[in-house]
Amino acid sequence: MKPVIFGLSGPVLTPDERTFFAAVDPAGYILFKRNIVDRAQVRALTDSLRDLSGRADLPILIDQEGGRVARMRAPEWPEFPAGPAFDALYEIAPISAIEAAKANAQAIGLMLAEVGITVDCLPLLDVAQADTTEAITTRALGSEPLRVAAMGRAILDGLRAAGVVGVVKHMPGHGRAKVDTHYHLPTVTASDAELAIDLQPFVALKGAPMGMTSHIVFEAWDRERPATLSPVIIEEIIRRRIGFDGLLMTDDIDMKALSGTAGDKAAGAIAAGCDLVLDCWARMDEMVDIAGRLGEMSDVSRARMDRAMATVAGVEAEGDMAALIAKRDALLALV
Repeated sequence: MKPVIFGLSGPVLTPDERTFFAAVDPAGYILFKRNIVDRAQVRALTDSLRDLSGRADLPILIDQEGGRVARMRAPEWPEFPAGPAFDALYEIAPISAIEAAKANAQAIGLMLAEVGITVDCLPLLDVAQADTTEAITTRALGSEPLRVAAMGRAILDGLRAAGVVGVVKHMPGHGRAKVDTHYHLPTVTASDAELAIDLQPFVALKGAPMGMTSHIVFEAWDRERPATLSPVIIEEIIRRRIGFDGLLMTDDIDMKALSGTAGDKAAGAIAAGCDLVLDCWARMDEMVDIAGRLGEMSDVSRARMDRAMATVAGVEAEGDMAALIAKRDALLALV
């Protein structure tokens, strides 16, 4: 098994993808809007991926946060609010905000589980600052670390109740980035003491089953390499200081924050200590390059993945989506 999560080009596997994936055996897959038509089609696609891999616990990922980051959309599926809606409620009613965040996540999880998606790249634990890039502020749970952690835990719990694994992101924190990593490489000049604030939500949720790195240079820790490619940040900050021992994947390595070939970036991330590479765009030449540069998934990484997926093994999805959405909306209406 290769330590990579690949994207797919369309709503069904192409013959070339089927042949390539069968030979390479990637650790998992991630779905985007281009892969999604309706319930029956998505379920057939996820079933085909499980059949191809031969693994019932195959990680099939999606970014279904709510707000602008949503791959499954109306009219086929409900719209969901993004993080700031819950942060606003927390200002006046913290317990209600936590309940609303959990109900919202559980409803999202039920929607995903129905079509065979097993992992949601949520929650964001990034602590927003006054000058944080809009790419994060429109999605973040707030600027107070313990508040972010409390709602992040509720989101993880809600997803798990529906049988879906959550992913905490973007380690060790994206809140001080002033530019969007989709297009630029941010450099953060904050001191180690200042960055301790950004770590707090991740420390509080260090037992999360999965985490995702950020493509950001933190000068206090590694002046040369972004977190995704930094052995210092992954080992010293994420693994030791935060204490995270879950499955650690990269953010999408196609983002312009990283330079080099797809194979170079993938190999660099694994060498730095990431368990998995996330490559989203299903470009066959790049996937071939990545597969050729990566060895087999390590025993340690495989154990982390198995442990993460075991957190939802046999979970009977709880709750009624309509009732959960109604509960969330009633609570959000308090603002």
